[in-house]
Amino acid sequence: MSSLLGIQLLLLQQLQLLLLLLQLLLLLLLLLPLQLLLLLLLLLLLLLLLLLLLLQLLLLLLLLLLLLLLQLLLLLLLLLLLQLLLLLLLQLLLLLLLLLLLLLLLLLLLLQLLLLLQLLLLLLLLLQLLLLLLLLLLLLLQLLQLVAPASMKITF
Repeated sequence: MSSLLGIQLLLLQQLQLLLLLLQLLLLLLLLLPLQLLLLLLLLLLLLLLLLLLLLQLLLLLLLLLLLLLLQLLLLLLLLLLLQLLLLLLLQLLLLLLLLLLLLLLLLLLLLQLLLLLQLLLLLLLLLQLLLLLLLLLLLLLQLLQLVAPASMKITF
């Protein structure tokens, strides 16, 4: 922004110098009856200076336009960088969501494994119960053999 203010100050100085040269030109036109040759030379020099000042003004205006274009380009680049940053943040959020989904799937898998282990424990308990029932049945058979008369005894 300071460069823009500097260019504007230069433009104002050039315009003031241009006005001063125009005043000198008018003054020389008023002094026409004096030495005509000197007047024509001074007029030519003033016209050359005026042309140089106009060229300087044009160059300063072009420089001002270039600075404004550069600032516009910098703003566009900043907007593009902000868009890229937003896209990266969105990708990071998507990756975090995918990681969360994977963790949830892992938890579901662990819960299924726990349910499977509980089913296996239940089956083992059922087998133990069956074995206990078989042992009780065998004990009852032996008890019956001890209590039953000799004709009813079962021999293996």
